[in-house]
Amino acid sequence: MALRKKNNTLNMANSYVLDSPQPANLNYFWNFGSLLALCLVMQLATGMTLTMHYSSHASLAFDSVEHMMRDVNFGWFIRYAHANTASFFFMCMYAHMGRNIYYGSYKTPRVLPWSMGVMIFLLLMMTAFMGYVLVFGQMSLWGATVICNLLSAMPWLGDDIVQFLWGGFSVGNPTLQRFFALHYLMPFVLAVFALLHLMALHTAGSSNPLGMTSNVDKLSMHPYYSFKDLITMFAFLLMFSLFVFFSPNTLGHPDNYMPANPMVTPASIVPEWYLLPFYAMLRAMPDKLGGVMAMVAAILILLVLPLVDRSIIRGSAFKPISKLLFGFFMCNFLLLGVLGQVHIEPPFMVLGQMCTLFYFSYFLVLLPMVSTMENMFFYMGSLRK
Repeated sequence: MALRKKNNTLNMANSYVLDSPQPANLNYFWNFGSLLALCLVMQLATGMTLTMHYSSHASLAFDSVEHMMRDVNFGWFIRYAHANTASFFFMCMYAHMGRNIYYGSYKTPRVLPWSMGVMIFLLLMMTAFMGYVLVFGQMSLWGATVICNLLSAMPWLGDDIVQFLWGGFSVGNPTLQRFFALHYLMPFVLAVFALLHLMALHTAGSSNPLGMTSNVDKLSMHPYYSFKDLITMFAFLLMFSLFVFFSPNTLGHPDNYMPANPMVTPASIVPEWYLLPFYAMLRAMPDKLGGVMAMVAAILILLVLPLVDRSIIRGSAFKPISKLLFGFFMCNFLLLGVLGQVHIEPPFMVLGQMCTLFYFSYFLVLLPMVSTMENMFFYMGSLRK
């Protein structure tokens, strides 16, 4: 114990991992942060291993993936682990962000950790999209064609940016080279942002379910919460193993197990499931530029939460109207995910527009209005006492 206190490096690690003071009433919803760290480590380990066998040439990419699956020792396990960890990464990310929204963990003094978390989420989506393209199956080809072509909606420079990303006039070998280089580098950028996020959180301290100050009752990270994290990690790895060993293709699209063919257009071009809510907002707009702006704004609008939430009480534990509103928001987000994979036809088009309107209204209209109204209720209640 004395050594870890005297050495500067060990002392810093000790203050973050072992002796870090945490609120005494944290529940299991606070464990998604450690699960996200586990997912990042798994992705880095499996990704670097896959890189040793992958070829980023357009005529060899799909065959190199099949070579991993069939000829490389335990290549099937590494590939399936990498693909399924990406899905579990987003599951934990959505749960982590949902917990932050419900408990108001984005409010002062945790505005900086929340803002950095939104940036991590945006980087994660970009990294996952580029990794999906590298398989160069049928859905990868057309997904890259559609998503990259959205940038052509930008005034003046849109077409030039698309051609730069593609390296030509269509998705091909230069596209894979660019995406492969970026997909390999961006996880390390994510790791740096994750460390900065942890440092910002360490400075501000963790929130708690009650939304009150916890300075009067804190526990050290180890052994209380480190053991609690191990329990959720064990449950996570158990569920993860069920997918990898028994149903590894459940979360993937079947068309992506066919080689890319630019002469055959799939009946329905959809991204991976974790991008479907934002894809539904994209398709809900009547024009391409509006769709691109809606999709990007749907992510960046998370940054305004500390400004639009005017509640004097952090979190929704004691606010029934906010609880109900958050429930509607979650159902709306799940419905957007369903609408992102259906054909654009009545009534799905109108329903997608209504869900998109509710999504933005939650941040810009409903949350400020409800938080202001609940402040009045709390004020009136305090006067009666």
